[in-house]
Amino acid sequence: MTANAITAPLGVDRANLDESVAPQTDFYDYACGGWMKLNPLKPEFARFGTFDQLRDNNRIQVRELISGLDSRNAVPGSVAQKIGDLYSMGLDSLRLNIQGAQPVMGDVVAINQAGRADIIDMLATAPGMSGFFETGVEADMMSSDNNAMYLTQGTLGMGDRDYYIEDTDRARSVREAYAGYLRRLAELVGYSADGQARLADNTIAIETQLAHAAMSREELRDPAASYNPMAMSELVAEYPAVDLRRYFDRQGITDIDTLIVGQPKVLAAVDSILANASEQALHDYLTVMYLDGAADYLSDDFVAAKFGLTRAITGVEEPMPRWKRALAVPNALLGEAVGELYVEKYFPERSKTKMLELVGNLRKALGMHIKGLTWMSDTTKTRALEKLDAFTVKVGYPDKWRNYSALVIDPRQSYWDNIKRAIVNEQKYNLAQWGKPVDRDRWYMTPQTVNAYYNPTTNEICFPAGILQPPYFNPDADPAENYGAIGVVIGHEMTHGFDDQGSLFDKDGNFANWWTPADKEKFTGLTDRLAAQFDRIIVLGDTHANGRLTLGENIADQGGLRVAYTAYHMSLEAEPESDKTIDGFTPDQRFYLAYANVWAGNIRDEEILNRTKTDPHSLGRWRVNGTLRNLEQFFDAFSVKEGDAMWLAPSERVIIW
Repeated sequence: MTANAITAPLGVDRANLDESVAPQTDFYDYACGGWMKLNPLKPEFARFGTFDQLRDNNRIQVRELISGLDSRNAVPGSVAQKIGDLYSMGLDSLRLNIQGAQPVMGDVVAINQAGRADIIDMLATAPGMSGFFETGVEADMMSSDNNAMYLTQGTLGMGDRDYYIEDTDRARSVREAYAGYLRRLAELVGYSADGQARLADNTIAIETQLAHAAMSREELRDPAASYNPMAMSELVAEYPAVDLRRYFDRQGITDIDTLIVGQPKVLAAVDSILANASEQALHDYLTVMYLDGAADYLSDDFVAAKFGLTRAITGVEEPMPRWKRALAVPNALLGEAVGELYVEKYFPERSKTKMLELVGNLRKALGMHIKGLTWMSDTTKTRALEKLDAFTVKVGYPDKWRNYSALVIDPRQSYWDNIKRAIVNEQKYNLAQWGKPVDRDRWYMTPQTVNAYYNPTTNEICFPAGILQPPYFNPDADPAENYGAIGVVIGHEMTHGFDDQGSLFDKDGNFANWWTPADKEKFTGLTDRLAAQFDRIIVLGDTHANGRLTLGENIADQGGLRVAYTAYHMSLEAEPESDKTIDGFTPDQRFYLAYANVWAGNIRDEEILNRTKTDPHSLGRWRVNGTLRNLEQFFDAFSVKEGDAMWLAPSERVIIW
C-alpha cells in the first residue's frame, strides 16, 4: 500500500453510486451503494467508511514517516529516537510473547499487598487506574480564562453503564463475554480457577454499583448537571473514605480549595465502596483496572483476551494488524512530535490558505442565516452574531509545538514500562496547567488526526491537517465537492457553537445565558421536534435511533449542510464558470452527492447496536437520509415529491439554523 490510496477525481465518481436505486427512494443507497459494494468489510473492522478509509490512508502516511526514522542511530533523547523505539517495541511480538505477564507482575503483587489506606495512593499515581473516577485540569466553564480541577465518573469495563443495568439478551451476552475476559486476565497472571471466578465476580459487583450511580450518556450532555463546585473541606467531610487531600498530595498538588465534581452520586458510591467493600474485592477490582489498561501492550495472549470482549460488543472478527496497533502508540503519546513531521511532508501551505478562504465564506453564510431567522428576536441575533465573530479558527497545525524532552523511552526496558512513563508524562502535562490561565493556543487534536472539533470554552473551531485530504478536501476539486464535503464539516463545527450544548456558552466561552426567554423556548421547541424525528428512525430490528443522545450532532449536520449550501452559492457568484452541469449532474446535485459520499460505509449489526447506544453521532445512513429530508433545496435538486420515500411533509420538517 502507498499513502496515495485515496484519489480525488473531478466531478462525480459514478463508481460510488448505485443507479439501480432512485435518489427519491433512498438517497444514501443511491449515492453510496456502489462504494459499499466495492469496499466490503474486512475482518479487522466493525465499520468501514470513507472516513475510516481516510484514516487508513493517514496511517500509511504516518507509517512511512516513522519507518523512515533511524532510531538506532538517532541522538539519544531525540524525538526520532523516542518515536522510532516506541514503534519498534510495539512491533516486536517475539519479545512481547517471551516476556508474557512478567512486565505487570510486580505491580499486580503490589496491588494485592496494599492496605485500604494505600489504595488512594495507587489511584493517584498508578498509570491507567481510572475506574473509580477521573480527575484533570480543564477550563472552568463559569470562568473560561481560568483552569479548574474536575472530578468525573470513571470508565466502566464494558464501556457503557447500560450493559450492567439492562435485562436484555444483548446486555446479558456482553456481561457473559466480560466475565470471561476477566477470568482470562486472572489466569494469565497466575490465579487459580477459584481466584479467577472471585476476581470476575468482585469486579462486576463493584462496577454494577458504579453503573447504577453513573449518569447516562444523555444526562452527561447537560453541562449544568455535571458542574458541581465543592469546597475541599466539604468533600473531605462528606466523602472521608476517598481522601481527596491525600490523593492530590500524591500528585504534587496541595493548594486545591475547590473541586468541580461532575457526578456526586458516583463519588458517593466510590466512598461507600472504599469504606465497606472487602480488601480482597478492592484488590480484585484494581487488578482488573490495571491489567485491562496494560493488556494491549503485553503478549498476544493478553491482546487476544481483550479482543474477545471487543468482538462481543462490536462484531469485529479479528484485531487490527500489529503495525497499526503499534503505530497508534507514538501517534498518540508523542502526537505533536509526529504531527510536526506529518505537516512538513503532507500538508502544503496552499491547503491552509484555501481552507481559511472556505472558513471565511462559511462564517459569512452562517451570519446571513442568523440574520434571517424568523423565530429569533433581534436581541438574541445580535448576541449570536457577536459569538460568531468571536470564533477562533485553527487550521492544519499549531503555531507552537509541544516539547517532549521530559519523556524517556528506553528500549532496554519492557514495552509496558515505557508506556507507563508516557502515560505519566501525559498526566504531568495536564497537571502542569493547574494554577495557570487557560492556554488558548493549545490544540486538543494532533495535526495528523482525521477529525475536527468545536470547543465551547474557547469558542474555537479546529481543522487538523489530517482531515484536509480527499474525499473531504482537495484544493483543486470542483467547488461543489469541496463545499459539500469539507464545507459541511466547517459548517458543522460552527453550528456546534449554537447547538443544544454550545448555545449554553457565550462568546467568551463562559457557561452563561445570552438568550431571551422567548427565544430559548422557541429553540427548545425546535430541538425537541428534531430529537423526536430521529427517535422514530429504526436502525435495526426493533431498535430505534436515540434522538436525544445524537441531538447536538444532528443539529450540526443540518446546520452544516444549510450554511455550506449558502456559502457554495455565494462562491458561484464570484466563479460563475463553476455553475454548470458536469457528467449529467447539476451543481446542487454534486453538492449533495459529495456530502453523502463522506458518510458512505458498511457496518456490522453488532456495531449498529453498540453505536446507537454509545455514539452521539447518528449512523452514516441517517446523517444522510435523516438530515436531508428536512431540506427543501435537496428536494428540488433531485425532484423529490410527495409520495416518494425520501419526502417529508413541510409540517414535519425542522429547520433550526
